[in-house]
Amino acid sequence: MADASTLGWWGVPLAILGGAIRVGTPLLWVSLGETVTEKAGRINLGLEGTLLMGAMTAYAVALASGSPWLGVLAAAAVGVVLGALHGALCSLARVNDTAMGIALMLAGSGLAFWLGKPLIQPSAPDLGAIPLGGWSSEPAVQAALSLNPLFLVGVALAFAVWWALAHTRFGLRLRVVGDSENAARAFGLSPAGYRVAATAFGGACAGVGGASLSLVYPGAWSEALSSGQGVMAVALVIFARWDPRRCVLAGLLFGGASAISPALQALGYSQGYYLLAALPYVLTLALLIGLGKPGPSHGAPGELSLNR
Repeated sequence: MADASTLGWWGVPLAILGGAIRVGTPLLWVSLGETVTEKAGRINLGLEGTLLMGAMTAYAVALASGSPWLGVLAAAAVGVVLGALHGALCSLARVNDTAMGIALMLAGSGLAFWLGKPLIQPSAPDLGAIPLGGWSSEPAVQAALSLNPLFLVGVALAFAVWWALAHTRFGLRLRVVGDSENAARAFGLSPAGYRVAATAFGGACAGVGGASLSLVYPGAWSEALSSGQGVMAVALVIFARWDPRRCVLAGLLFGGASAISPALQALGYSQGYYLLAALPYVLTLALLIGLGKPGPSHGAPGELSLNR
């Protein structure tokens, strides 16, 4: 986190900006993947398990190979497997999306904790940051403008996904599947196939989000690494109104909320530390209460249960 003490109160916005990018990057990736999943009419509540499996896999592969980018690819591959598994199982008769998602979350988290025990002490190579603050001699400015490369990739991917959903044949068909399964079948489309593809993509994004945790910030592996970010991402999708571009803003908003407490603590203000640290979770709860009203939700695919 950027050190705000060297600039006084002027350093607080810089520290929050730097923290928003660092903490918001995994949220961006997970919420972006879940947006595509829900656009196909399916909800994946197992993203917390996928996030942790991605983080553990990325760290293990980076440690073994010496290449953090190879770790990112491995995390995406694990996410594809878990996402496709969720999509395939939910396509079976009498299988509930919510229950299967919770089962996947518990299974993924437990498996990540078990396989990741030997990784707690070793230090794997990290992705490093893109330094954009070299023009300043202030450490706070340099830290705030040291960008996570996965953040930049995530922003580019968010706009690419938005364009693909709005302007490509596959994107149009995916939206038809998510809005009306009967209409999709009338057009000769296979809802199950599109939903498996969407959940696989969502799992890949969640895996990359996990890689951002273990290879960038905090840049280590531990069992408490995700702090519920996979679950928070589902609320962020509602906040973003199922628009991939808004996932960038949603991730930065919640990342900035997480950075307020450390920024103030760097200035010596420790009162209310735990209250401010809980701010992202309070925001998540407020969003679920404020946006979870009965009736159709603006922008939500018609096949989602919250529209029924």
